[in-house]
Amino acid sequence: MTSDPQPHRKRLKHYERPDHVRELTFSCYGRLPLLTNDLWRAMFSESVDRALTRHVYRLVAFVFMPEHVHLMVYPLAGAAGVALLLKAIKQPYAVRIKRLLAETKNPLLDKLTIRQRPGVTTFRFWQEGAGYDRNLTEVKTTLAAIDYIHLNPVRRGLVDRASDWRWSSARWYSNPQGKKDESLPRLDSLPGEWLGESTS
Repeated sequence: MTSDPQPHRKRLKHYERPDHVRELTFSCYGRLPLLTNDLWRAMFSESVDRALTRHVYRLVAFVFMPEHVHLMVYPLAGAAGVALLLKAIKQPYAVRIKRLLAETKNPLLDKLTIRQRPGVTTFRFWQEGAGYDRNLTEVKTTLAAIDYIHLNPVRRGLVDRASDWRWSSARWYSNPQGKKDESLPRLDSLPGEWLGESTS
């Protein structure tokens, strides 16, 4: 069992607006590379899908890196706040992983079981705190942000092209009509009205 390091948090002002895209980034506990096997990443996709449906959001882009996640989401009418969305994504997923580790007697369970104070421990898959979160209101800025997160695996040297990284929406953006990978979360295009397209 380890002690919980103090998380580094950035203070940004956020606005819960139905016409803002939200760029969300959060990390695995201690920046450990926990999202490295396809089963766990597919399970995470399921958690994202369920939370988005429940809290009325669209997913417009994503990248799963080994130790952190980028999600770009767009709230629909009646959407819950982002804090509730993140809780609905992260908490059930952590419970499922803890159960898997316990069933297989994986030593990683001890590594992720944190002593909060004498006699009190908690399992922690995710770094404590909300992570990075910003509102995007301009089409140009949003498209640039999507390109930027898609290039994460390339900058890391994991692949040569963004579309080669399976756990990303980059391939969908390069070929929206291509065959869907059922292990990935459901994607939606940015609404035409948000992009300034005529609805007539």
